[in-house]
Amino acid sequence: MSSLSADLSTNGKRLFIARHGETIFNLAGRIQGNDAHTPLTHRGFAQADEMGRALARHLNGFSALDIVASDTGRALQTLSVVCEHIEVDWHGNISDPRLREIDMGQWEGVYYEKLGGQLKIDHEQGLFLTTAPDGENYADIVVRLSSWIADQKFDRDMLLISHGMTSRVLRGLLTGQPAMELIAAPMAESLPQGSMVEIVDGVETIIYLGMGEGEKA
Repeated sequence: MSSLSADLSTNGKRLFIARHGETIFNLAGRIQGNDAHTPLTHRGFAQADEMGRALARHLNGFSALDIVASDTGRALQTLSVVCEHIEVDWHGNISDPRLREIDMGQWEGVYYEKLGGQLKIDHEQGLFLTTAPDGENYADIVVRLSSWIADQKFDRDMLLISHGMTSRVLRGLLTGQPAMELIAAPMAESLPQGSMVEIVDGVETIIYLGMGEGEKA
């Protein structure tokens, strides 16, 4: 499977990509998915604050950028905090369901510990190796993210808030990573929750490295 066409151009525009801050499901060890719009924890707000401050320093007063997010509550909540720091009106956000987290189907809301050995996880890579019943696999994420990328004009800088697994696949696509044989999808390296990257024309730079907890859906 090809991860993306050879043209990785963003027209020189900057894409700032991050996942949402920690939520109550993250803290409790429950599988999150998309239907449960779980709010951020105190640490989640702190992570959003740190990303916002870091982005404001990086932009140094520049604020002519699009603000984009998954349409889940936790992504939009994180975006609102970051927008406050960069003085951009959150109400102008473009939310898109194609940026949602991997669909965990019947396992959404289930405590990880309750699944026993049903959910295989590669802890070193931070990957789910089992597709949840009625859920998505990583190749499914590639399809919807490729559709989203194809729709972008890249005529302005962009701030994008998504999710752990989805943001890694998106970064993999935008930087031209080859598909991993294990999951049939490109996958950028896992970063701590609260981190933010910048991608320009296929090149990724970490602009803030968070101190968050793991990488769970």
